[in-house]
Amino acid sequence: MNRLTELAKTLRKNSTPQERLLWKILRNSNINNFKFKRQYPIGNYIVDFICKEKLLIIEIDGGQHNEELNMQHDIERTKYLNDRGFKVLRFWNTDIDNNIAGVYEEILKWLK
Repeated sequence: MNRLTELAKTLRKNSTPQERLLWKILRNSNINNFKFKRQYPIGNYIVDFICKEKLLIIEIDGGQHNEELNMQHDIERTKYLNDRGFKVLRFWNTDIDNNIAGVYEEILKWLK
């Protein structure tokens, strides 16, 4: 197994509470029968969730994504993914904690 695949496997085992909560909603094709995978390698990146059929990536960001270096990394990463045809939806941990219904509706909108 390559380094990125091993890292993705580790990330799946050590999901954040917000990732676990969203995964309960996304897994088993629960949203309009669209299949999602989690901690999925693309190029040199690992995305939190992906629906390959709709080219939709969902990222959940914690407070560290407010730091300048991480913000720049996120911009480069999103550009890389967009250039490959993916739409990237980003949600903050607080969105998952405080408004999971709104997160669900936003995802559903992009799947239609």
